[in-house]
Amino acid sequence: MRILQVDNMQIRHYGRVRVSPERTIFNGLIRANYKVEVFSDRDIATFDAPLRLKPLGRAAANRRLLEMVENFRPEMLLVGHADIIANETLAETRKIVPGLRIGLRNVDPLFDESNVAKIKHRIGFVDAIFVTTSGEPLKQFLSPTNLVAYIPNATDPAVEDHDNSTRTDFDWDLIFCGVGNVTDTRYTLVKELHEAFEGKDMRFASFGMHGREAIWGRAYEDMLEASKMGLSLNRYEGWPLYSSDRIAQLMANGILAFVSATSGLQKFFADDMLAFFSDKDDLAAKALAFNADDAMRREVAAKGRAFYREHFSAERIGSFMVDITMGRDPAPGCIWGDEIFKLNSLVIPGLDPLLSGLDL
Repeated sequence: MRILQVDNMQIRHYGRVRVSPERTIFNGLIRANYKVEVFSDRDIATFDAPLRLKPLGRAAANRRLLEMVENFRPEMLLVGHADIIANETLAETRKIVPGLRIGLRNVDPLFDESNVAKIKHRIGFVDAIFVTTSGEPLKQFLSPTNLVAYIPNATDPAVEDHDNSTRTDFDWDLIFCGVGNVTDTRYTLVKELHEAFEGKDMRFASFGMHGREAIWGRAYEDMLEASKMGLSLNRYEGWPLYSSDRIAQLMANGILAFVSATSGLQKFFADDMLAFFSDKDDLAAKALAFNADDAMRREVAAKGRAFYREHFSAERIGSFMVDITMGRDPAPGCIWGDEIFKLNSLVIPGLDPLLSGLDL
């Protein structure tokens, strides 16, 4: 099956990428034996623009996408955060390839209203929408022409390529890497944790807030390799099953992850796979306890790593998006397969028996 992935592959950054869930999904689709080509909209817009000024290359990027669809003749488009591509261009791709199916993948939070608007903007032009938040918030994206489904954050062994659960030599006991905003709940939490760990046996480092620059690319990868535990903190907690892809970068690398108990991720993970916390005091106490008992830390991190790699591989998640977009049932063993929503009037062959209990 031929798939064209339309996404921001960050080629123009020449290796100094932030994080690349796009590349992770690409790897997974290849592992699942799909024939995949990539169209990196922001890179093409930059390279084809006068003076390489990206805003001047929008029209060229849209033309190039149509050219690539004409040449590659995909059976499916998997569109990510490709904001440069116009809906009219997506509609034109269906004229070039009759029967073409289009899936939209969005990994940004739904507490960001601008992101909600971006997803709604695609309604009517895609067949399936995939979001890393679950439950009631997804229903705002339903229409008679598309269904909506939750997806976890994916991992791939060529991306998360460490196993810190087997090691004892680290530069840091606990880290947080992100971008801080004073209005975010995690901004205050991280500051309070630094204060709580003063004078304690805890080497805690945070980046991207409180006067410390964010780290990207190889520097971020090196920090992950040098750390035994990590904080998987979102800007705001409590959105159903939502986490940034930080959770994959921690757990799949065998780094013991600390996750808010308000996330609902207990649906997938037991307490012997990661550390759920209720508040700052609970988090600090558990972090100190794990740091004092390294055998327990390694055991929990190892079990979490194995579970994450088995159930949330990019191969499995990529195949899930293909199956749902193409009107097929999810593969057996998909532990998030009940997080699919449709309107009563939406009819997709092969999916109706599966989704009959999820009608609104």
